[in-house]
Amino acid sequence: MNTPTVRPSDRPSAVVLLSGGLDSATTLAIARAEGYQPHALSFRYGQRHAGELAAARAVAARLGVTRHEIAEIDLRAMGGSALTADIPVPQGRSDSAIAAGIPVTYVPARNTIFLAYALGWCEVLGAADIFIGVNAVDYSGYPDCRPEFIRAFEAVANLATKAGVEGHSRFRVHTPLIALSKAEIIRTGLALGVDYGLTRSCYSPDTAERACGKCDACRLRLKGFREAGIADPAPYVGIR
Repeated sequence: MNTPTVRPSDRPSAVVLLSGGLDSATTLAIARAEGYQPHALSFRYGQRHAGELAAARAVAARLGVTRHEIAEIDLRAMGGSALTADIPVPQGRSDSAIAAGIPVTYVPARNTIFLAYALGWCEVLGAADIFIGVNAVDYSGYPDCRPEFIRAFEAVANLATKAGVEGHSRFRVHTPLIALSKAEIIRTGLALGVDYGLTRSCYSPDTAERACGKCDACRLRLKGFREAGIADPAPYVGIR
C-alpha cells in the first residue's frame, strides 16, 4: 500500500523553542519527524552567550521551519544569573557537583517566560502543540526542566487562554528528550539528520564563538558525545 503524501498544509503547526543548542536542535528535528509544521522561537534575552542565536538561525535553516522568530526581551534587568549578570560562569566542575543543587547559571523563571511566549504564539497560529528540549537526566539541575513543572505549565496553558477555556484547543507541551541521556539525544538527532556542528551549547565561548570546554554545558555535551562514541563537531578552544 502506498503511503499518502502529506502536504505542508496538512501538517499541524507547532511552536518549537530553539536556543541553538544540541537539545533544542534535536527537539526541532523530532517535531518535524512527527509530522508537525514547526514554527521556531528563539530569544535574545540579554544572555552573555548570545552567539547561540546565530546557531539557532543556522539550525532552523538547515532543518527547515515554517517561520523563525527571535523575540527580544531583557532579563538582565533582574539579573540573578551568571548568564545575564556579571557573575563568573562555573568551570571544571565534576559530574557529581553538576548534579548537586541549582547552579548560578540558572536564569530565574526563564523556561516559564519562554513557554508563555510560545503559548501566546500558539494561540495566534491556532496551534495546540509546544515542543521544548528540557531534560531531566544529563542536565544542570534547573527546576524548570523537571516533568512536574511541564505538567503544571500545561495545566496553566489550558486554564489561562481563550482557546483553552472555549475548548477550541487542548494545549500540549511536548518534552521528547525528558528521559534521555545526552548520548541517546545525540544518537536520535544524528538519525534524524541534525548537524551538530551548527549547534552551540557553551555558556562562556571566546570571541570566535569557540566553546570553552569547561563550563557545565560543555562538560555535559562532551560527556554525551564520548558516551555516544562520536567526536563533537563543534569548535572548542585548544581543540580545533
